[in-house]
Amino acid sequence: MASEHISFDTLPASIRKPGKYFEFNTKLAVRTLPDNEQRVLIVAQGNSGCAQAPLTPVNVYSDAEAAELFGPGSQAHLMARAAITANAYLRLSVIGVADDAAGIAASCTATVTGQAAGLGVAGLTVGTQTVQIAVSLATTAAAIAQALADKINAHPSLPVTAGAVNGVITLTARNKGATGNLIPVSASSTVDGVAVVVTPMAGGATDPDIAPALAAVFADGHDIIVTPYADQTSLTALRQHVDAVGHALEQRGAVGVYASTGTLAAATTLAGLINSGRITGALLPGSVSLPWEVAAAFAAVIASEEDPARPLNTLALANIAAPPVKKRLGRMEQETLLANGVTPLEVGPGEKVQVVRAITTYTLDPQGVEDIALLDLTTIRTLDYVRLACRTRISLRFPREKLSSRTAPKVRSELIDVLLKLEELEIVEEVKANLPGLIVERDLQDPNRLNAKIPCDVVNGLHIFAGRIDLLL
Repeated sequence: MASEHISFDTLPASIRKPGKYFEFNTKLAVRTLPDNEQRVLIVAQGNSGCAQAPLTPVNVYSDAEAAELFGPGSQAHLMARAAITANAYLRLSVIGVADDAAGIAASCTATVTGQAAGLGVAGLTVGTQTVQIAVSLATTAAAIAQALADKINAHPSLPVTAGAVNGVITLTARNKGATGNLIPVSASSTVDGVAVVVTPMAGGATDPDIAPALAAVFADGHDIIVTPYADQTSLTALRQHVDAVGHALEQRGAVGVYASTGTLAAATTLAGLINSGRITGALLPGSVSLPWEVAAAFAAVIASEEDPARPLNTLALANIAAPPVKKRLGRMEQETLLANGVTPLEVGPGEKVQVVRAITTYTLDPQGVEDIALLDLTTIRTLDYVRLACRTRISLRFPREKLSSRTAPKVRSELIDVLLKLEELEIVEEVKANLPGLIVERDLQDPNRLNAKIPCDVVNGLHIFAGRIDLLL
């Protein structure tokens, strides 16, 4: 076997002056796999006139910073807060989108009636945040309503503003669009003679188009992109984006995340309309947490697991409100969701909301045939990481390589080393058994191109254990 030819990058063959010359070769220095830190991007609305200009991404490190940049109580602020709460070490960016010019803000009313016949407390709860006032004897409904409205407006992180006229409080979503209709509002009163009746948020229309924001970050390389909009139009734009950045020519694999607190039927219908192996949607029906807070927390939990093959089962979404018992998903409802491309969220010990099994919305192949190839979110995340590991190694080892008959074996050797290291980390398996299928060869049309076929038996998650107990008497 011919010995390997030694080449130099900085020492020319034409040297005549006697001496001992050495150059440094760093191409062989890295023998490990690349890290897999996950970058999360939130695409959401900021308040009108907020400090951060729309369509301009920025790194965010705290709740206070998000409020300062995008306006307190805005979608972008509340999503950033939920994400950081769920994963304090998150590498987070946020890009704001402006309200649509044709957008209409959702609103509702809270009507206060009666006069205080004693002392007590009256309050309004918006999402998970509650404002309360102390009510003294003989306080009128109009005074109670005005005091509650003032208290709401003094609470800037609420997603609504308030105004009061003659005992009727009108709550208006800070951001225009249909998502405002999803803000849960409730009332409470311990005051004798006083009642507070709330109507649901309604009337919000026309969410902004997220496509320009996604186009603005096309080259940034985010791993997880989360949106507050759980509708076909927005998620189709998100699907087009993650498909484009994950394309073989771009190689910046990303997954999209959304969430809903609505019905099982609506969630499964929406997932079927998206049908993407790069998009995951979670359902937590009945929670008073805002849907976009759930989405942001879910995305942060995904990012917390840097091992792409490790399931997310039982990981908790910190600070997301558990729904009442009667609203929680039953076992068969969870099975239905898992069969129709929706990730169920359940309530575990300690009333913590947690992931049942993270799956994608992909259920059918292009022919309409049922396909489980990309069922689990871990599959596409693993494939993205394997591609990154192989590409990184080839880039490091062969930045200025000549293509000769010796090149293909050297490249194949490096790919084998990468796969064996991936196997050590239990990201892929059966590497040695699949080595005959690892082919590296010169292209038949392009004399400057080398082609490779890399078998990738991804490690699956242990989701189900079945046992039979035999009774012996």
